[in-house]
Amino acid sequence: MTDWLDRRLERARRLADEAGALAMRLRPPPGAAQGTLKGPRDWLTAADQAVETLISDRLASWFPEDGFLGEEAGSTRTGALTWVVDPIDGTSNYARGAARFCISIGLMEGDRPVAGVLVAPALGETFAARAGGGAFLNGKSIHAAATPSIDRAMVEAGWSRRTPSPDYIAIIDRLLEAGAMVRSGGSGALGLADVAAGRLDGYAELHINLWDVAAGLVVLREAGAFVSDFPADGRAGRSGPILAGAPALGGQLGRIVGIGG
Repeated sequence: MTDWLDRRLERARRLADEAGALAMRLRPPPGAAQGTLKGPRDWLTAADQAVETLISDRLASWFPEDGFLGEEAGSTRTGALTWVVDPIDGTSNYARGAARFCISIGLMEGDRPVAGVLVAPALGETFAARAGGGAFLNGKSIHAAATPSIDRAMVEAGWSRRTPSPDYIAIIDRLLEAGAMVRSGGSGALGLADVAAGRLDGYAELHINLWDVAAGLVVLREAGAFVSDFPADGRAGRSGPILAGAPALGGQLGRIVGIGG
């Protein structure tokens, strides 16, 4: 793999640590959510904007030729390589002082994710991967689980306000009927990372954004997980359904949740 990718991944690791430290300094104490609502259950905190600004400014100074897409500011720069950032994934947890949130920094070459770093500072965890280089958690190699059947699986079903509640409930019902144990943790990026680490056997969400998955997609693929196309069916755009899981469960999960490979 060329030096340009290794160099960017190393800078992204350092930057994610710095961003995580900033998020920890700004994290609200446990209690009722602190922040504003952009929409139903869609929280925005001061840290979202501060962390994204830090990351955008650092990347612009290091790699001025690269593009940038952030959840809060949108696309602010264009280039053959594009950094895709979720400054706080799991904001609903973060706004209540909870620990399950992360900073997600992905790098895309055109439409292909090629590197990613996810830092969960309150959990003390860093996931990192680049195309062809393997996937790592705190510097140790990780792999998707070898779970052979859905009745032994633990699956996270991510919720989105952009899909009808009956559709979400139907997915949960079908997973339970198939014998899976169902979870929902409030951070799509960390749910995908947990699949890569073998902690979960699947993650499904009917609508998720590019900044939530850009880093995670690389980690998943390098960990040997099954991952659906994103966006699905060759559609251009920044959102769509996602399904990831243990490699032996891809077909079973796809039929149950209705998200194809």
